[in-house]
Amino acid sequence: MRIPADLVDRLVAAARRASERAYCPYSRFPVGAAVLTEDGGIHAGCNVENASYGLTMCAERNAIFLAVASSPGEPRVRCVVIYTPTEEPTAPCGACRQVIREFGPDAEVISTCDTPAVLCSSTRELLPESFGPEAIGVLSEKEANHGSE
Repeated sequence: MRIPADLVDRLVAAARRASERAYCPYSRFPVGAAVLTEDGGIHAGCNVENASYGLTMCAERNAIFLAVASSPGEPRVRCVVIYTPTEEPTAPCGACRQVIREFGPDAEVISTCDTPAVLCSSTRELLPESFGPEAIGVLSEKEANHGSE
C-alpha cells in the first residue's frame, strides 16, 4: 500500500510542526510524528519527556493515541511519518513499533530528517513475527490484520 507523494509531504510537514512543540528538556531531541488513518485523518504528536525518564512518551505513540482519542471507532493506521532533527533518519523505538503494530500491522513507516535521507519500511519489516491481539485470542489473524491477507 503506497501512500501518494503529496500525502506523504503533508504528513512530513505535520510531523515537523509537531516536533516544534516537543517537550524535551533532558534529551534536547525534539521528535515529531504524524499518522494517517484509514479514514484519511492526520494526527500529529511530539515527544514529551519527564524527569522520571520511564514516564517519557514518544512522538509516535502520542500521535497514535491522539488518533484513538479522536476517532469514533478503533483507528486503522495506514502510515506513520517520523521527523527527527538529524542528518540520518531515526527509526521508531521498540515500544513504538509495538503500538504501531496494534493499530497498523500493515502500515508504512517513513522516517525523515533534516537532509534528503529517508528510511522507508513497514510495520512487518520493523517488527517481524510480532505479538498482537490474535496471540491472546482477542481477534483472529485476519481481523488483527484488518482483512488485508
